[in-house]
Amino acid sequence: MTAQRQPQPLNPLSTGTDYEALAQRFRPLFARIAEGALARERSRSLPHEAIDWLKQAGFGAVRVPREFGGAGASLPQLVQLLIELAEADSALPQALRGHFAFVEDRLNAAPGPGRDAWLQRFVDGQLVGNAWTEVGGVKLGDVITRVRRHEDHWHLSGSKYYSTGSIFADWIDVYAQREDNGADVIAVVRTQQPGVRQQDDWDGFGQRTTGSGTSVFEQARVEAEHLIDFAERFKYQTAFYQLVLLAVLAGTGRAVLRDISEQVSQRTRVYSHGNAPRVSQDSQVQQVVGQIAARVYAAEATAVRAAQPAQQAYEARFGGDAEAERAANVAAEIESAKAQVIIAELVLRASSDLFNALGASAVSETKALDRHWRNARTAASHNPLIYKERIIGDWEINGTEPPYVWQIGAVK
Repeated sequence: MTAQRQPQPLNPLSTGTDYEALAQRFRPLFARIAEGALARERSRSLPHEAIDWLKQAGFGAVRVPREFGGAGASLPQLVQLLIELAEADSALPQALRGHFAFVEDRLNAAPGPGRDAWLQRFVDGQLVGNAWTEVGGVKLGDVITRVRRHEDHWHLSGSKYYSTGSIFADWIDVYAQREDNGADVIAVVRTQQPGVRQQDDWDGFGQRTTGSGTSVFEQARVEAEHLIDFAERFKYQTAFYQLVLLAVLAGTGRAVLRDISEQVSQRTRVYSHGNAPRVSQDSQVQQVVGQIAARVYAAEATAVRAAQPAQQAYEARFGGDAEAERAANVAAEIESAKAQVIIAELVLRASSDLFNALGASAVSETKALDRHWRNARTAASHNPLIYKERIIGDWEINGTEPPYVWQIGAVK
């Protein structure tokens, strides 16, 4: 009797969809989110309601393959969609950065019931936050957040900062270390359980409503199947995290262009030494807005282009060619770094130059036009530009492979 072959796990890839059809699903929601963005900024109100709208609309599953109920979007399409969301409110794509990174990790996981369960959770609207950075004067390279075995599950204890978006999430992706063997792991913990406390104590001058505060874990339960070996984490993760920040920056640039165009078109007061009876007809003001438009165009195009190598790395993960996968991962890191350097410059310039087209009334706190520069400066500061420039130069000159994971901490 011939043995029956076991069916192979379903492993479709998300290689792209009709972008306009996908974006049209969410654009009315983005417009609704934009309506409240200024009020949230001025009152520093966290966007819980806006996040719920996105959950209910299936936004967190756009990268999930269509065969599992998602949209099947490619990474460039995800970046383009995040740019549109960032134009509405730049806090939201950054608040969802940890979620989309964990989605990406599960898309890169080996096919099987465990992976499929996570894909279903994403389709059901569940969100995942992140908590990686240790609190206080932790030595560089040390991880003091620990998981300890307890009967048939694990207990997680420790404190993390910069846990962006976790306050909105159903789960948190926590970087920790196993107490028994010292291995680095990802512990995925439910937020709604005893032993998990979250604070909105981020005190930055920009991106103030991303929920980037402290998370404290006190013997929080982690199921055995939710403990993931960090060595298996998807290789282009640093590039991916940067791509989301590039979308934040490019979307901020689009918001700058939107606001400056509206402000100029409505402005009635003119200067006696200006060039026209209306500001909207002043050639020098038009030039300022034209320059901003060009910079924003370049920033957006660069961000979308920079996502292509990461998409290639994702597809190469299952292609059976180790060298092609390595090359794609290198390209993902280098191109996201190149994009970071130039997009930061373009958007910071645009968010400052907008004031050249307006009068002193533009600095009114009621308009909060300064939020665009503050938000861009904050997003551009997450991964120091000077180090990315050096990494790019070392690659171009010496062919030195870029680091895929880096840490921050006190000198030992």
